Amino acid sequence: MTADPDCLFCKIIAGAIPAQIVHDGERTFAFRDIHPQAPLHVLVVPRDHAPNAAATAESDATVFAEIALTARAIAAAEGYDDYRLVFNTGPGAGQTVFHTHAHVLAGGPLPMSAG
Repeated sequence: MTADPDCLFCKIIAGAIPAQIVHDGERTFAFRDIHPQAPLHVLVVPRDHAPNAAATAESDATVFAEIALTARAIAAAEGYDDYRLVFNTGPGAGQTVFHTHAHVLAGGPLPMSAG
């Protein structure tokens, strides 16, 4: 597994920073967003560090698909058939943590973006 010792999400995956974990898989990991934008707001991340969704899709399309499958499973487990996936890629798009992550949003009115 590749990790960045300065990355917030790598530290969460390693257990160095606490989080409300909802999925702990072989290649993906998911936890609740600390500033939820919807009743369900979970971040799904690959265990291997990559700076953004485009980099992950380019380097490992199968893990990119696993992110989407993990998101679907989490939404279903939380009782949602309809959900939104948001990938912010780059600071101009609102990305603040440079580790690939999908925001899984469901319930109530959903924002068009997630920070």
